[in-house]
Amino acid sequence: MSERADGRDLVPISALLSYRLSRTSSAMSRSAALRYKREFDVSLGEWRAIALIAADPTLTLNRLARRAGLDKAQMSRVVSRLTERGLVNRTAGSGRSSQLALTEEGTRVYRGLITAANERDADFLAILSGEEAAILHRALDKLAELALTVEERERAHAADA
Repeated sequence: MSERADGRDLVPISALLSYRLSRTSSAMSRSAALRYKREFDVSLGEWRAIALIAADPTLTLNRLARRAGLDKAQMSRVVSRLTERGLVNRTAGSGRSSQLALTEEGTRVYRGLITAANERDADFLAILSGEEAAILHRALDKLAELALTVEERERAHAADA
């Protein structure tokens, strides 16, 4: 096996932090998607849109797409499905944007979804001690901050190329 820049042996993909986090996140998301579909007949993308709209009723489609990590076309399809189901209202905003808000039914579904999400979160955190949970939260904050910095650096390199 080759060496890394720090002199240690290179690790296989299965031991890379980013790979392990991605696999864990994917498994957590898949189980959430199954539960939310079964209990509320919403996809994971629909759940995220509902939750983000509930958290910020001033969202436009563009801002919602950015916060959800989807492109505008994907989010537009999600919002259209939610609108057709009577869970989200679209009202004209400034320019070509539209304001998004949960309907009464959307708010009812959101309450069920956020309750289920909190139950799932508690189940995952229950296997950790209080100290482990605190360390995990701090570590995730640090990793997220560094990930954004590295992303900006990579964008700058790509722009220079």
